[in-house]
Amino acid sequence: MNDLDGAPSEPMIDRPERGGNIGLLIALAVALVAAAAGFAIVGKTQSQPFVLALLGILAVVGVFCLFAGAIGFLRFGTGRSGNPIASAFLNSLDDGALITDSEGRLVYANQAYADLTGAETAADIRVMERVFSSDPDAADAIFRLSQAMRDGLRAQEEIRMPMPLGRSEGSPHWYRVSIRPLLLPRKEGGTGRRLAVWQLADITRDRAEQENSFQELQRVINFLDHAPAGFFSCDGEGRIVYLNATLADWLGYDLAQFMAGELDLGEIVRGDGTELIRSVKGQAGEVKSETFDLDFVARNGRSFPVRLLHRVPFGDNGQAGDSRTLVLNRSRGEEASEALRAAEVRFARFFNNTPIAIASLDTEGRVLRTNAPFLRLFGAVDLSGEPPKLENYVAESGREDLGKALTAAGHGIGEIAPIDIPLNDGNDPRSATFYVSAVQEGEGDGEAAIVYALETTQQRALEAQFAQSQKMQAIGQLAGGVAHDFNNVLTAIIGFSDLLLASHRPTDPSFQDIMNIKQNANRAAGLVRQLLAFSRRQTLRPQQLELNDVLADLSILLDRLLGEKVELKVIHGRDLWPVMADLNQLEQVIVNLAVNAGDAMADGGKLTIRTSNVTEAASTQFENTRGMPPGEYTLVEVTDTGHGMPPEIMEKIFDPFFSTKEVGKGTGLGLSTVYGIVKQTGGFIFCTSEIDAGTTFRLFLPRHIPAFVEEPVVEAKPEQEKVADLTGSASILLVEDEEAVRAFGARALASRGYTVFEAGTGTEALEVMEEVDGKIDLVVSDVVMPEMDGPTLLVELRKTQPDLKIIFVSGYAEDAFEENLPENEKFFFLPKPFTLKQLATTVKEVLNS
Repeated sequence: MNDLDGAPSEPMIDRPERGGNIGLLIALAVALVAAAAGFAIVGKTQSQPFVLALLGILAVVGVFCLFAGAIGFLRFGTGRSGNPIASAFLNSLDDGALITDSEGRLVYANQAYADLTGAETAADIRVMERVFSSDPDAADAIFRLSQAMRDGLRAQEEIRMPMPLGRSEGSPHWYRVSIRPLLLPRKEGGTGRRLAVWQLADITRDRAEQENSFQELQRVINFLDHAPAGFFSCDGEGRIVYLNATLADWLGYDLAQFMAGELDLGEIVRGDGTELIRSVKGQAGEVKSETFDLDFVARNGRSFPVRLLHRVPFGDNGQAGDSRTLVLNRSRGEEASEALRAAEVRFARFFNNTPIAIASLDTEGRVLRTNAPFLRLFGAVDLSGEPPKLENYVAESGREDLGKALTAAGHGIGEIAPIDIPLNDGNDPRSATFYVSAVQEGEGDGEAAIVYALETTQQRALEAQFAQSQKMQAIGQLAGGVAHDFNNVLTAIIGFSDLLLASHRPTDPSFQDIMNIKQNANRAAGLVRQLLAFSRRQTLRPQQLELNDVLADLSILLDRLLGEKVELKVIHGRDLWPVMADLNQLEQVIVNLAVNAGDAMADGGKLTIRTSNVTEAASTQFENTRGMPPGEYTLVEVTDTGHGMPPEIMEKIFDPFFSTKEVGKGTGLGLSTVYGIVKQTGGFIFCTSEIDAGTTFRLFLPRHIPAFVEEPVVEAKPEQEKVADLTGSASILLVEDEEAVRAFGARALASRGYTVFEAGTGTEALEVMEEVDGKIDLVVSDVVMPEMDGPTLLVELRKTQPDLKIIFVSGYAEDAFEENLPENEKFFFLPKPFTLKQLATTVKEVLNS
């Protein structure tokens, strides 16, 4: 504490180290010399008692000083060696200061410490442990501080006492106690002295002020939370960082569970209203305020009209900061002017929730006002500065037509035809239909025209997709019809070649010519199968497949096909779902895609084949998968690092006979075959490509969930020997409208010993059955025939002979006509073209079945 004149008072305890006093030492020496001289003058006999007495006194004093010095009671030296400035500074502090040595003994205590602890004299000064010893609740804090003192560490604690220190009554007080080590400078030939500095401060008033501030803050928050209007704040990304209790109650959220940033603006604003709120733009340091009439949507889906008073500050680079937004509930009964309120709410809802983009323009074509769908369609429009022109948001090719329509509206023309305008010239084209309406002069606030825009991007895409599907369907029907007729021709060629080969020896000169005819016919049959695959009418034998196993078996073949320049990498997905597909056809799909990828990487590259599972939610996240319904799929991705394809090529890659290769190198049926096989399997195939970056084909095959049926236990039987004898004596009715195929079949079966009856149509077959009294063992019939097709013939035959065996032959797939048969109907199938041996083997197996 300080005196009234400003001079600091003396410390209550100050026990610094003291130095020696040379004057005292000289006086002591002079006294001893004088005593010796006096004893010499008096004489030996007379001075002896005095000498002994003096020596005794000196001996007692010496022993006393030794013991006093040993226990620290006596300190040698005189004068102060401490710094008076430091002592004055410590004693001028408002906080209590206490210095103890390493043994916990008092070294220094200022007046503030005495006042805080209630000590009136130096004898009343106690160390910190004893000061707080009266309160057991303070024991833990003092123990931690004492431990820090012994470890030479800094520490601080806040202690609440039931009454002021040194008093037996009073209100509770808070004290802040801190400790830090102090090491005095080392003397020559010695070590530094370790001390501990304790500080004691009364923080009762600070705690009271904090409590008052907290209560005042709680009071303000309570006012804001229960205000008759809602309030929220959102950041520049549209995340809500604060909302009051009133708005939380309107929205149906529990304010106690609300976490800043978890709720997005789009979750509480109906429709495209978020675009209006985000459209507010400003410069650095600017604060913008806007008013919006929107609909909020509560957690239960109920919507209600609101008016937002939206205020946004802008920081560096025009970055939007946290908003201050006042929300006025405009629901029925919330405002006094009910009729006006209802009219404004209805207009705001019509204006902002319509699917049509609306904007008002001035005579120069500048945008004055917009609704939320307009901002979604054209992007953010800053209406706070110079209004932008509408023509800036459409493609260059459509600006002239839009300008003509706006000019007509400026002249007051009422009937203006709608115009279709592309919105941009980029890789992802968008378009819209614009309806321009004139505003009569004097009716609008500077408005000359109202523009309504309806986006037609998806509609145009669907039209293009429908046209493409119609084209593909027409081409598929043509290809399927050609393939069917061509299959009949190939069946006759291959069949008669087999008959000729049967009558010629390999040494005959014409044997090799006949073999060449048959081989070329087989090559033509492969081409026909590609046409049927494209038209999705080929015969498939689906089975449950594990794609990882299929790719593992194919990898060796693909390595050879791709060559040394192309690196093949197969990445197998874990726990891959099975699929139902024809193994041979699926292998053909993978091989065709790999060969095409190799052709695109003539200078070398990397081909990656990756498999994975696609959940129903993930199936909607892929790009360029329009038309694929959500579902669970097994995905096969074939990615190369080739030269890529431009968009104009991408549009035609699945068209039959389209090829980018030189003339004579490829039929152009590779990808069309892939497309047909995937579609017939029930899957989807899509392609994405980038010039000089590569191409990716994605095959989505439906997940197959096998039915777990316990199969009956069958005793093992010895394997039957393969049928070698293809002869027989049964009666067979051969029904075929193609005369060449019928002639070959009749000769082939007759040569094997069968009795063959021929019919060109289904009607003739029924007549033959009547003539022979139904004594037919087997019917071999074509499917597509004039007058009566194969399935109809089967239905008629079943009326009189329910157990008659029948074999259908066709160039189409089995499932193409199976749906026209009665349910659970049993029949056998032989695809065209077939050889003599295949016909004879099938007939023999069916008769023996």
